[in-house]
Amino acid sequence: MDRKLLTIFAYKIKNNNSMKNKIISALSFINNKLSQDEKDEKLQLAIQKSYEDNPWFDTQSIVLALKSIGNWLTKENLEEFTKNYQFAKSPKTVAVICAGNIPAVGFHDMLCVLLSGHKLLCKLSSQDKHLLVFIADLLIEQEPSLKDRIKFTEDRIKDFDAVIATGSNNTTRYFDYYFGSYPNIIRHSRTSIGVIVEDNNPHTIPTNYPLLIDDILMHKGLGCRNISKIFVPEGFNFNPLIEASKKYSSFLDHNKYRNNYDYYKTIYIMNNIKFIDTGTLSILENKSLFSNVSVLHFEYYKEINNVINEIENENENIQCVVSNSKLIPNSIEMGEAQNPKINEFADNVDTMKFLNSL
Repeated sequence: MDRKLLTIFAYKIKNNNSMKNKIISALSFINNKLSQDEKDEKLQLAIQKSYEDNPWFDTQSIVLALKSIGNWLTKENLEEFTKNYQFAKSPKTVAVICAGNIPAVGFHDMLCVLLSGHKLLCKLSSQDKHLLVFIADLLIEQEPSLKDRIKFTEDRIKDFDAVIATGSNNTTRYFDYYFGSYPNIIRHSRTSIGVIVEDNNPHTIPTNYPLLIDDILMHKGLGCRNISKIFVPEGFNFNPLIEASKKYSSFLDHNKYRNNYDYYKTIYIMNNIKFIDTGTLSILENKSLFSNVSVLHFEYYKEINNVINEIENENENIQCVVSNSKLIPNSIEMGEAQNPKINEFADNVDTMKFLNSL
């Protein structure tokens, strides 16, 4: 390689590193805005507009989501997260189609696109149109060069090189049809489960019911990381879980949650379906992993190995598994379901590795 080419190559590397550092600096700067500053007028306006468009997104839910995001955005976390990935020399345009089930749920994809050096073309859910725009404005205000790397559209997306799309099982069929010829990550509906193991088993700690109920009801159970079903040993005592659910009794003041709670409880009563009414949550014996809002399914087990086999068989439908025991492979501790680490990728598909492959 001659001297001129070496000079050009060195300049590109330096320029790439400089842009990557600028992005990390901007992200770490907005950390406090997201995790602490609840008095920011623009943030309050974004929260208000989000609630007006989608009453599921009350202030409590939005603040929880933004604080969780803010926890990722320290300089140390971002540098550690990106150290094993390349920053693109020739940026591609990556279309990100966001879900709208919990506030700012598309941020991790946005983060990965930017940190991999690509350009973001983002189509927001009609249920969540303001929060990612607010975050993008903060980033551009801190680092104006990002204006050329972040674009939102309400129209049909076009002029892109790759796609990351998240939706329901119905919409993923549409995504497969339209985006199958592009490099893509297409995600379908998933849910999360809990496995309670008796305390006398090895590698098992006492069940922390207040944390377990957080994993079930935080964000009103709308997220794919919310527990919709628990596996419990035969003879399980539900009283501690019933008591813990009182922590969320204020949900009955939320019109949409209360309508769901009253509706399904009425259905069960009218059809003589046996269930446990906690006063906040209906707990129903049911083999399905997926449950309705305000409903928690459960299933008794005799042998823990049967549960482990069930998890393996349902792997494509499970986002995460929460347990009080390390007997359950790849499980996380109670209270951690809604606090994923920055390197925990949706559907266990490494988004950064995908972006590096473009």
